[in-house]
Amino acid sequence: MLKIEGLSVSYGQRRVLHGISLEVNSGEVVALIGPNGAGKSTLVRAVSGVIPVEGGSIRTNSSDLLSLSPMMRARHLAVVPQAVSMPPAFTVWETVLLGRTPYLNFLGQVSVKDEQIARAALARVDALDLSERRVGELSGGEQQRVLLARALAQSTPILLMDEPTAHLDLQHQVALMEMAQELAHADPLTGTGGLAVLAALHDLNLAARYADRLALLVSGEIKAQGTAQQVLSPEAIAAAYGLPVDVIPHPFAEDVPLVLPLGKPK
Repeated sequence: MLKIEGLSVSYGQRRVLHGISLEVNSGEVVALIGPNGAGKSTLVRAVSGVIPVEGGSIRTNSSDLLSLSPMMRARHLAVVPQAVSMPPAFTVWETVLLGRTPYLNFLGQVSVKDEQIARAALARVDALDLSERRVGELSGGEQQRVLLARALAQSTPILLMDEPTAHLDLQHQVALMEMAQELAHADPLTGTGGLAVLAALHDLNLAARYADRLALLVSGEIKAQGTAQQVLSPEAIAAAYGLPVDVIPHPFAEDVPLVLPLGKPK
């Protein structure tokens, strides 16, 4: 479980997160939604340790993440960041193996087990055929899949994703979100799954379809938390995004709302 309590972050004199409290339980996908500039990426970066926090706590079941070294924190959570600049000369295989860094011995040697885990991660995101390609040769969508494979190779109980569907075509958007569900929802037969997944998403309908719960972030504050039906009301979305919307039942997915923008009022 990931438990965030009273988290505040400032950039200089400007407060960008105001006492955020949010829980992500093992076995569920929580989608962090909100307009541009709401603080979604800042929250992901603060939890992952990329930026310092001003106040509050971030805990797992047994550890205070703020007190851990970067290497130890990397054993608790993995991150799929927004499009980042990866070393273009690295092969995909070398890049995904970087996910095993927290587990290497003091000589930095890669074991057979590390290679098996990296290969399985690439296969999981349908990128095994890219293994020998240079990262600089890949499309944006292919690079995003490699970033996910690198995160999966870390074998952590918590997965953070910051706009993971960016640069992906519709087919791979759906595949990625279905994978997020699989990673979270434990399979009683195989025992796989059970991750706590926090994903910052722009697409409200992807969030509604694939997340177990949503958290609506506006101006650095969480305005609503709950199921998609509870959070995605026309009033809440119109107030958050400054745009009138209609919310109707999804034609193919039971108990899933569908958000339809109505355009700016004239």
